[in-house]
Amino acid sequence: DVHSGYGFCIGNVAAFDMDDAEAIISPGGVGFDINCGVRLIRTNLTEEDDIPAGVLVGTGEGTGDGTGTGDGINIRESLAQALFDHIPVGVGQDGVIPITESDVDDILSRGVDWAIENGYAWEEDKEFCEENGRMDTADASKVSAKAKKRGLSQIGTLGGGNHYAEVQVVDEIIDEAAATSMGITKVGQICIMIHTGSRGLGHQVATDALRKMDKAMARDGIKLNDRQLSCARIQSVEGQNYLAAMSAAANYAWVNRSCITYLARRAFEKVFDKTAEEMEMNLVYDVCHNVAKIEKHQVQVDPDDTDSLFQEKNLLVHRKGSTRAFPPNHPMIPTPYQNVGQPALIGGTMGTCSYILMGTKDGMHATCGSTCHGAGRALSRNASRKTLNKDDVLKYLKDKDISIRVANPKLVTEEAPESYKDVSAVVETCHDAGISTKAVKLR
Repeated sequence: DVHSGYGFCIGNVAAFDMDDAEAIISPGGVGFDINCGVRLIRTNLTEEDDIPAGVLVGTGEGTGDGTGTGDGINIRESLAQALFDHIPVGVGQDGVIPITESDVDDILSRGVDWAIENGYAWEEDKEFCEENGRMDTADASKVSAKAKKRGLSQIGTLGGGNHYAEVQVVDEIIDEAAATSMGITKVGQICIMIHTGSRGLGHQVATDALRKMDKAMARDGIKLNDRQLSCARIQSVEGQNYLAAMSAAANYAWVNRSCITYLARRAFEKVFDKTAEEMEMNLVYDVCHNVAKIEKHQVQVDPDDTDSLFQEKNLLVHRKGSTRAFPPNHPMIPTPYQNVGQPALIGGTMGTCSYILMGTKDGMHATCGSTCHGAGRALSRNASRKTLNKDDVLKYLKDKDISIRVANPKLVTEEAPESYKDVSAVVETCHDAGISTKAVKLR
C-alpha cells in the first residue's frame, strides 16, 4: 500500500538503534496524524437477523428512532443516522465529550486509563489496545500550549479525510482459530471499525517539532536532500522532547478512539434497545499505524552475511502508514491472542472490504513485526475530486445497500474505491510475503 507522503512514504518502516549516538528520530517517519489507527468492535448481532438490507422498522418519518407515523425507516439508515448524530465528524468539528485543561494533561499522560476512570471505556478495553493504550515515554509538559488548546475540543471526534466509523459484516472466516480467539464466530456477524487519530493536537506536535529540528540539524551537522526528512539525534534534547510529545499525542489518540467507541455503543443501544453489554460490544483490538516506539528486536550482527548471528537490540521503530503485527507468543500482545498472533486491522475503502491479518515470526525479522495499513491511495485527493462525480459514488453505494453519512458530500469522491488501490491485492501481497496472514475478511 506504499505511496508518496510528507518525508517518508506512507507504508514505510524504519528502525534506529537506541544505543547508537548517531541514530535519529524523524517526525516525517511518523506522520502529522500521530497514532492514526484502527480499532474493531465485535457484536453478537448478525446481518440477517438484525440489520437486513431493505427492511423497514417502526413507523417513523425519518426521525431515526423508529417512532411517529409514516412508512417506516430502513434499519440501516436508522443506524447510520444514529452514529452520525452521536459521533462528531468533519474538519474542525468540536466534540461532545466535556473535558478541561487539566483533563487534557491527564489524557496526554495516562491514555486509556483516563477513559476508563471517567466511564468512557470498559476496563477490559485496555488489554486489547496496542501498548495497553498508554505510552510510558509520554510527557505532557513537552506538548505546547497551542497543541493542547487544539486538543481541548476534539476528544471523541473523527475529523475529516479518510477517517470513519463503519458498520461492517464478517464476509469470510479464513483462519478459524484466529477468528474464534477474537470472538468472531460466524459469517454475517456485525462489527464496527473506527479509524482516526490525534486530530489537531497531533498535527501541532509534529509542526512544533519540525521547526525545532531544523535548528538542531544545523547544529549537529545533519545534512539532508529533502527538508521533509527533518530529524534530530534520538538522544538530543530535541529528539527526546519530540519522543515525549509524540508519545503524549499517541495517548490522546487512544482516548479519542475510546470516546468514539463510547458514543458508538450509545448509538447501538438507541437503535436496538439493548445495552452494549447485552450486544457484547467488546473491543477486538486497537492498533496504530503512525507512530515511533522503542521495541526489542533481533538484529543480524552482520547484515551482509546471512549466516551471521542475531543480537537483541532496543530499536526506535518508526511506522508510518504501516501496522504493528507481532507474532504468536510475543509478550506485548494480549493473552487470548498468544497462540495466534497479534491482529492487524486493515481498513479498505467504501463499498469494498477490510481485513484482519495476524502477525508472523517471519515478519518480525523482515519488517520489525510490521505489515500494511490499508489499500493505499491510487489517486491524489485533488485528482479524485477532478475525475470522479460525487453523485456516481453515492449511487454506487446505494445500489449496494450501503448507507452513508458524511460531513461534506462534495468530498465523498476523495474516498471512493477508485481513489485507492485494491485492498485485497495489497493484503494478498503481505500474506504471500509471509509478513502477516489472512484471518478474517469484512465488508
